[in-house]
Amino acid sequence: MTTNARTLTLTDLRHKFGVQLNPDDPFFAQWLNQAPPLSEAEQQGLARLTRNYNYLSQEDPPLEEVVKLVVVSPLLDLAGFYQPPFLIKTEVSTTLEIADELDTAPIQGKIDILVIQEALWILVIESKPARLDVTAGIPQALTYLLSTPTSQSILYGMVTNGREVLFLKLDRRQPSRQYSRSLTYRLQESSQEREQVLQGLKYLGTLLLPL
Repeated sequence: MTTNARTLTLTDLRHKFGVQLNPDDPFFAQWLNQAPPLSEAEQQGLARLTRNYNYLSQEDPPLEEVVKLVVVSPLLDLAGFYQPPFLIKTEVSTTLEIADELDTAPIQGKIDILVIQEALWILVIESKPARLDVTAGIPQALTYLLSTPTSQSILYGMVTNGREVLFLKLDRRQPSRQYSRSLTYRLQESSQEREQVLQGLKYLGTLLLPL
């Protein structure tokens, strides 16, 4: 019997894997200070992204596949992740084994897009049912970060529903597995926050470059 990663809660991750929120991590309070300003072409790309999304969401919130095409893919392009030295994998399934001897059922799930040197995961959550809040994707994103088959200790994630974006950082070093999160950015409502999302992605890209 397996448990889908979509069903996990932050309480489950805390109890089963010792994942704790680190509210004192300065990373997301400082990262944009180190990000360069956007070029005019990048600003125009963001404006076009917004126009496309607003047009396609006039009646109903776009479904997951549309959000990936209209929001996520242009963001990754503007951030430079479709160029060397970055590598992208898509539709990657992961399995996370529960360590508790009394509960041996593996946790399985599929991330929507696995991006960039296997160290940055982009999670697109379904936006139509009940106008799902972007924070609902945090437990699932942390589950994938926790189970990523890489030796890297620090991993990053981005969660979006097309309207909002938030970023995650997970330190997998034991015995204390800690995560921190950014503010929730209103991608379609604030041009300043939209620019900060792209600046944040570009800054994460500098951290993921091969040594």
